[in-house]
Amino acid sequence: MIIDRTVLDEIRRAVETQYPNEGCGLLVGEVGGGVRVAHQLAMTNRRIGDGAKAKRYWIAPEDFRAASHAVAAAGLEIVGVYHSHPDAPACPSSYDREHAWPWYRYLIVSVADGTASDVRAWQLRDDRSGFIEHAVRIEN
Repeated sequence: MIIDRTVLDEIRRAVETQYPNEGCGLLVGEVGGGVRVAHQLAMTNRRIGDGAKAKRYWIAPEDFRAASHAVAAAGLEIVGVYHSHPDAPACPSSYDREHAWPWYRYLIVSVADGTASDVRAWQLRDDRSGFIEHAVRIEN
């Protein structure tokens, strides 16, 4: 996965502001010869009611639909989702596996004590048995 440095910096800042809760957003770009992320859209973590907002995220369908229409109007596509793991490694959880879609890339950012650190990219296997890690190439 190729991502522009300024986009990655925006993602880091977005998830840091959500700490100690999980932050989340959409990766926007294009697929063709690999996944290229050109923009990010920070989304509101709508996970409420069960006290799990610090360990889970949820993008509401209406938020996703609105973002999808805006992205398509710009001639781009949603290529994945990013979210943070507060005070935890940037590795997918079983919850992440249960809620992921195989055609998207998932960028997970570890946020330790409010500071974004490790960033890793994952894709769910078609059979949903687990994730494949993809290299993250940062470009200026």
